[in-house]
Amino acid sequence: MWESWLGYGIAVAIAVVAAVVIAALVSLSVRLLAKRTQWAGVLVRHARHPFRTILIIAGLWAATQASFPDREMLPTLVHVFSILAIGASAWLLASLVVVVTDVALGRYRIDVPDNRVARRIRTQMLIVRRLAIVLIVIIAIGAVLLTFDAVRAIGASVLASAGIASVVAGLAAQSVLANVFAGLQLVFSDALRVDDVVVAEGEWGRVGEITLSYVVLELWDDRRLVLPCTYFTTTPFENWTRRGSELLGAVEFDLDWRVDPEAMRAHLDTVLAQTSLWDRRASVLQVTDAVGGYVRVRILVTAADAPTLFDLRCIVREAMVLWVQRTMPAGLPVQRVLLTDPEPTGAAAPDAARSAAGLFTGSIEAEQRASTFTNAIPVVTTDPDGSGSAGSAR
Repeated sequence: MWESWLGYGIAVAIAVVAAVVIAALVSLSVRLLAKRTQWAGVLVRHARHPFRTILIIAGLWAATQASFPDREMLPTLVHVFSILAIGASAWLLASLVVVVTDVALGRYRIDVPDNRVARRIRTQMLIVRRLAIVLIVIIAIGAVLLTFDAVRAIGASVLASAGIASVVAGLAAQSVLANVFAGLQLVFSDALRVDDVVVAEGEWGRVGEITLSYVVLELWDDRRLVLPCTYFTTTPFENWTRRGSELLGAVEFDLDWRVDPEAMRAHLDTVLAQTSLWDRRASVLQVTDAVGGYVRVRILVTAADAPTLFDLRCIVREAMVLWVQRTMPAGLPVQRVLLTDPEPTGAAAPDAARSAAGLFTGSIEAEQRASTFTNAIPVVTTDPDGSGSAGSAR
């Protein structure tokens, strides 16, 4: 009996050694190829471990079927090896999907100025990778379940009730499925891409990640805003890099009427010539309004992308404020208030002025005027018998 187990041990050792040798030869060949091509290095990095696992499982499976002493346990061991082989194969296929997508993404860099096509390809590739891996996992789980006789026996009834089950599952997971289809719509309609600059929910940020259920926005202050995919298919949002990253921005001032727009325009040209943030596409200074005591001066400048435009607007605003303060203080915004004394009009103006000058000052004329208001005022009353009598009231 021990000789059978010894033979099985020798067969297992031979199988493992053969698997190691084959893995080493393949790895050496791919590494030599990696010195000339980039994809070979990516293949070694991602597919090395699942490939070696498959070789070892295949060698042990062959050795077990050939020389395992207990033939009654052989079907169980074969079943276990088949499950392990299915899992390792799914692992290898998922790794190959990652290799293919990484090689494709390596040809489309997004750290270059004109990266619109690269961002679109990258977004679609990442979604395709996730879908492919999910499908591989689902197929592998189904293949493992089909290796059991009980599961295979109820397969017909499961397929017969698949229509009803799909309807029930669709109703139960309506929001989840809506997000999945919304994510696919966003990616393949090119409405949203990774690294796009968008404004959503009043927040400015870059698209950091797009999945089948949600989108992650990296906000300007290092926060992360996570929104469902259905938000971008049902709610209007701003995409500042839909066709290109170039943008036009405005800087506005409310100044006094004594400001000199020509001098401001000349200084604007000087400021823009001294900074590399301006892309030289457009620079305009206009007086857009002149009512309400102020002159509205608007400056339009352009930049390569949104962050650069924000910095450029800050630089222009600061430079023009300092220039107005130092060179043209008369142009600073002020509020004018005119204080006047009301003057009577018409023929009664002199008399009114004289009366107002000494109304109750103690003079003879003032006493006479005061008596008009303080003397007794006659009041006529009625007696009960109907006769009237005069009285006074003070």
